[in-house]
Amino acid sequence: MNTANDLKQLLFNIDRKGYPAYKGTKGSYRFGKYILCIDHVQGDPFAAPSKLHIEVSGKTAGLPDRLYDKKHKRIALQDHLTRLFEEQARKYSFQAKGSGKSGILSVTRCGQEVLERSACTVNPANGDIIVRFEAGFPANGRTINARELIKILFDFLPECAEQSLLYQNMDKRKAERVMELSEDQEYIRKELDARGLVAFVADGSILPRESGISQRPMKGAVAFASPKSMRVTMKLPYKGEISGMGIKKGITLIVGGGYHGKSTLLKALEMCVYPHIAGDGREYIATDAAAVKIRAEDGRSIKHTDISMFINDLPNKKDTKAFYTEDASGSTSQAANVVEAMEAGASAFFIDEDTSATNFMVRDELMQRVIHRNMEPITPFIERMGALYERFGISTVLVAGSSGAYFQVADKIIQMDRYVPKDITEAAKEAAAEYPGLSYPQDGMPKPQYVRRPKKNPGVFHKGRIKIKTMGKDGVQLSHDTVDLRYVEQLADSEQLTCLGYILKRMEEESFDGKKTVQEQIQLLLTQMEKNGFSAAVGKDVRNAGDIPGNLAMPRKEEIFACINRYRGLKL
Repeated sequence: MNTANDLKQLLFNIDRKGYPAYKGTKGSYRFGKYILCIDHVQGDPFAAPSKLHIEVSGKTAGLPDRLYDKKHKRIALQDHLTRLFEEQARKYSFQAKGSGKSGILSVTRCGQEVLERSACTVNPANGDIIVRFEAGFPANGRTINARELIKILFDFLPECAEQSLLYQNMDKRKAERVMELSEDQEYIRKELDARGLVAFVADGSILPRESGISQRPMKGAVAFASPKSMRVTMKLPYKGEISGMGIKKGITLIVGGGYHGKSTLLKALEMCVYPHIAGDGREYIATDAAAVKIRAEDGRSIKHTDISMFINDLPNKKDTKAFYTEDASGSTSQAANVVEAMEAGASAFFIDEDTSATNFMVRDELMQRVIHRNMEPITPFIERMGALYERFGISTVLVAGSSGAYFQVADKIIQMDRYVPKDITEAAKEAAAEYPGLSYPQDGMPKPQYVRRPKKNPGVFHKGRIKIKTMGKDGVQLSHDTVDLRYVEQLADSEQLTCLGYILKRMEEESFDGKKTVQEQIQLLLTQMEKNGFSAAVGKDVRNAGDIPGNLAMPRKEEIFACINRYRGLKL
């Protein structure tokens, strides 16, 4: 392996040469306390920055194994180290001067959620650390300015690495608190199932966010306080006793006036399938990890999905057991979203009436009288909620404000009053008893069939390759096919979409064989990812740490299903 001095001499030799000479720096170099690997060199100073990573041995890093000896601890530690490295890198970014992107020094900027990211990985066996980052190799015009790169690699980078990745230099108590919070969060998550809960919202939590473009907690917001009838108490390993609202499995209805916090509560629940950082206000909220947000999604494509449990006997005789459309309506899209979530193994549905198709959700008693069931192809969701839980164990948490018909089927009814929840189940049930009940279908709710077997789509390959492009949190592009993910609302970070792009690319290259069902193909992938992490997501081209992009975040199984289901190029 080359040494740091070899790299420095090489840089002196190419100083003031044409920018392509930087390509010769690609390789690995041993510095004092880490190995620096230059994995990809940008084509010119105006192109995307160069990609590098550093490797620190577990012995040098000195992290106590109690900080990473369980998966949830390891992910929390990786998140913490990424934030520390980013904080250091931000100080030095653009301190080296030059044209275009010269001088950039950057790593993933984490949000409020704690996600498993490729930017930083800790080996659970020995504590070895890998951090992947970007640097803009400096130039004047398109002429190499090697002295400025020396400043980045020999002055700035060692400081970033040593201050953020060596245990002896970091705030040890803060690192311990990160581990303790992850343990407490994991304890709550395990208690959910043991206590028959879909979710837990701790007293004192701050649910409102700062703004539509900021996920930080709102200053001066009303702290959450659970109704006494729904209050549960847990004794966490580190924080000790904590109380909060437990939402039991079954059907829970959230009602209340406009701007009183109904959707805010639901948003907190849907995003707390992920743990959150300390100070977020939602760090002690936990939701069943397999809960899925459901909404209408006009215009999405549906690929041979069995939506017959909700929609049948269409006037045009279209087959709803293998429903296909390139432009779904609100009702058919929401029906498909429910069935596809069932296929993914969803444990609960979170639904907001505001983003749902009204004709899919409910038909009141008067409408049932006027339009006979035989004339209506849609069996509304309200008529399936009970059976979904009784037959399949799938709970529903529904925000509603327009129809009291839901009172009849709900197990628990919560009223949000100025951001304070109140249990009004008894009063609402008494009021509902005075009104005629809905009639329900007698078909016993047929179980959807999950028989789709994707096969390779040759049209997505260009010169034998598949190109990936991420469009923020809107979607991913596979060659010329765009997968619209704007309405998959539990995707927390654009890096999850980038990872989904790689997963879809890999499945096109290696998995789609026309023999295995969607469920079987995804389960095989998940098994490989559990064993090999991001290298399994990226695919067969991975040979070393530098082949894994530093901008990936692990999506849930449910979002992998959602991505494949919205892929218009899917061949069946």
